[in-house]
Formats: sequence, structure tokens, C-alpha cells
Amino acid sequence: MPETITVPRTKPKLETERPRLHKVILVNDDYTPREFVVTVLKGEFHMSEDQAHRVMITAHRRGVCVVAVFTRDVAETKATRATDAGKAKGYPLQFTTEPEE
Repeated sequence: MPETITVPRTKPKLETERPRLHKVILVNDDYTPREFVVTVLKGEFHMSEDQAHRVMITAHRRGVCVVAVFTRDVAETKATRATDAGKAKGYPLQFTTEPEE
């Protein structure tokens, strides 16, 4: 009787990568009132009064401050909405995004 060799079928393992994260960055300016920046941080990023104040002061002292880290789509949406809130009131408030390293 001939010898039968069975070869198991192997399925390639599909590993999903975690999405690349992006930082939302608050850029300091000399015209937007501090209270308004705190209001935007509380409203768009759901920060407490104390957290928002610390982020605003850090941006004021250093020129920029990382606000939060999200997936790319969420980061861009939040940065755009926060920047648009400043534009709606006539302020040059600016939030940017960049990939996290």
C-alpha cells in the first residue's frame, strides 16, 4: 500500500496594525483671550477647567503645547473645529496636527 502524506494547509496570520496616532497642538498667539482658549479646550477636548488652564499656560510660555493624541481623522477633525471656533469669533486661534513618533 502506497504511503499517503498529508500536508496541513496553513492559513497566513493576518495581523492588523494599530492606526498611527497624531498629536493635536495648540499654537500660541498674542491676540486670543486666555478665557476663550480655555473655553475651546473644555468644549472640544472635554477638559476640566484646571486641565484646560494648564494647557493654555504651557502654550503661552513655550509657544506650543500638545493638547491630545488621537487617530489621524479624529485629530484633524478636532483641530479644525477648534480653529474654526476661533475664526468664528475673529481670533487667530490655531490648532495643528502632526504624526506622533
